[in-house]
Amino acid sequence: MFAMRCRLSSLIVAIACAWPAFADEAGLRIRWRDNMLTIDAPHVPGGKIETLYLEAFCRRGSTHRKWEETVVPHTTRLVSEDAGHTRIELESAVVGGVKVTHDIRARSDCVTFDLALTNTGAAPADIEWAQPCMRVGALTGKKQDDYFANCFIVTEQGVTMLDRTRRAEDAIYKGGQVYVPRGIDLADVNPRPISPDAPANNLIGCVSSDGKWVLATAWDEVQELFQGVIVCIHADFRIGGLAPGQTKRVRGVVYVVANDLDALLERYENDFKRP
Repeated sequence: MFAMRCRLSSLIVAIACAWPAFADEAGLRIRWRDNMLTIDAPHVPGGKIETLYLEAFCRRGSTHRKWEETVVPHTTRLVSEDAGHTRIELESAVVGGVKVTHDIRARSDCVTFDLALTNTGAAPADIEWAQPCMRVGALTGKKQDDYFANCFIVTEQGVTMLDRTRRAEDAIYKGGQVYVPRGIDLADVNPRPISPDAPANNLIGCVSSDGKWVLATAWDEVQELFQGVIVCIHADFRIGGLAPGQTKRVRGVVYVVANDLDALLERYENDFKRP
């Protein structure tokens, strides 16, 4: 599968989280309030996982300009949630006429995201990518200056902890590290330091403070993977603009699984297998 494997402990193999079928009962529970998505995971350190969902929708040309010139304003509202906290429907309105519907579902060890983005306006929408910001301080038990040693991406060498990647410092804004997949224009990513190391897939994750659990996230297409500046990690999903009347679908997943990275990689490849 990859040139190098990484297994941090000999624990159980996770069960696949397939689309479009979902389990009737979920071990995880989800809630969304005030743009914060909370995954209740009492078996992992910290007990819950919070994601600013969504932090921002972003225009092209973002790398070399101020952040406020990149963000496209949006509002999100709760449409529905089930009594068992296993399904949430949201709707976002993005300035310029873009409507986004979010179908978010929880099951035993993952949360899935199915989004439809439609340009209802008469002009093309410059909406290149979007940012879910996942907070990982409680799970890793670390702080801003050292938590990335618990975080990983997959490079051509295999699973690579972020403190082992090549790190840059030059950027408009200091701090953090951006990992850009091949084929993405380097002018259209976060205005923070860009690592020379390109990710080999769209998965980013971290290991819990007790070494027993892995939290990871991926989307079918990403603009960047990002180690942030508030003890967070990002898989920032790609949109690539919308023509008038056009609809695009994107899907993502958050895994909360036992620490077996070989199993996680196999599962990721099955979940995001191209037709």
